[in-house]
Amino acid sequence: MAKTYTTVQGDMWDSIAYKTLGSVNFTDRLMMVNRWYLNLYTFPAGIILTIPEIKQGSTGGSLPPWKRSSLPCRTGRASGPGAGLPA
Repeated sequence: MAKTYTTVQGDMWDSIAYKTLGSVNFTDRLMMVNRWYLNLYTFPAGIILTIPEIKQGSTGGSLPPWKRSSLPCRTGRASGPGAGLPA
């Protein structure tokens, strides 16, 4: 039987992934098995989500798309707003 989670008012995808799967790195997997709720950013209470099965030892792969940087750091270090961007 699939594991489920019932949302509370104010839950968000990444916080649910952290609570149920142990890492925000699994947010994309959580979203893909619950595609019919992708239009929600902040959940109301009472939504029943399916929790994906994660293999033991998995680290979640990569960051969710919205947390990935599309700009490479040109200086080799990131230290604040605009870090790595030309002056």
